[in-house]
Amino acid sequence: MSLKADPYELLGVGRDAGEAELKKAFRRLARELHPDVNNHDPDAEEKFKQAAEAYEILSDPERRRTYDAFGHDGLRGGGFEPRSGGFGSVEDVLSSLFGGGDSIFGDLFGSGRSGPTAGGDLAVELEVTLAEVVEGVRRELSFESVAACDHCRGNGAEPGTPIRTCETCGGAGRVQRVTRTAFGQLMQTAACPTCEGAGKIPEQPCERCGGSGRELRERTWEVDVPRGIESGQRIRIAGAGHAGEPGARAGDLYVLITVAADERFERRGQELVSVLPVSATRAMLGGKLEVETLEGPREVKIPPGAQPGHTITLRGLGLPSLRGRRRGDQHVVVEVVIPAKLDREQRKLAERLDEALRRKGEPPGG
Repeated sequence: MSLKADPYELLGVGRDAGEAELKKAFRRLARELHPDVNNHDPDAEEKFKQAAEAYEILSDPERRRTYDAFGHDGLRGGGFEPRSGGFGSVEDVLSSLFGGGDSIFGDLFGSGRSGPTAGGDLAVELEVTLAEVVEGVRRELSFESVAACDHCRGNGAEPGTPIRTCETCGGAGRVQRVTRTAFGQLMQTAACPTCEGAGKIPEQPCERCGGSGRELRERTWEVDVPRGIESGQRIRIAGAGHAGEPGARAGDLYVLITVAADERFERRGQELVSVLPVSATRAMLGGKLEVETLEGPREVKIPPGAQPGHTITLRGLGLPSLRGRRRGDQHVVVEVVIPAKLDREQRKLAERLDEALRRKGEPPGG
């Protein structure tokens, strides 16, 4: 498929639409056109693929700039022809936003099926704090997914009505076709076109799901986030993704983790780095000051004559490893703060100190 329509018009967004608006528009169209829940519209599949390709173009900053400047000719000329596989393909876009798996892509991209189609995988983002990384946390997620229809309990039949064995395949869900070729007869096995691989057909399809046995609805799931996890890592929960066709397994849920930035710390793997502002006089005299840690305030000792960049290490107050119990360290970097303005008395004191230091052979200005 090569998109010819304006992707902005397909998604129903303006040319200044941001990432969040693009994602929202695509999810709205996906809910309307998703082939798994919209099989009554023969054009839904093609519209769905076009919406996915439009989102693929506009969600990639480089592809979007090329399209804005040169249109579809620019995308083709610049080597941006829609891809059929690999990272960043339309399949990946759909998988990350609405779930991939066989239930969507087996039909959308032409792969054959030999029975009830498994559910697609689903990706959900979750943000945690540094404090939650220390001990791990259990969080409840809410998301939309294709699930077994509550009305028919997933069998596709209106409650109280019978389900009969498919006469075309005899309940096998597969049919064999014999094709004559120049080299003889070729036998092929494919999903039954009548029951679509299910082997059974409801006498009266479910009024809510149209006989598919599935519907799109809001779900919640509790996720255990392990201690020591880092941004970009993901948690796989088997069977918590999109529901498959009756008799097939559900897809998996992938929880994509982002660790929220904390202005008090910089994370470097298991190590934490923080900055402690210290006045010039305190740096000269030394003393004790409080510093923020993930365990609460801690007292640290500033040695006399501490220079800018002097580092104090707090053992075991960093972050744990994902695979071990030992925690990293927190490194407190001293930042000597020089006052920008002095009143008359402070200036006299500073001049007297400067003069005394000069007499003792300190370098000028120090």
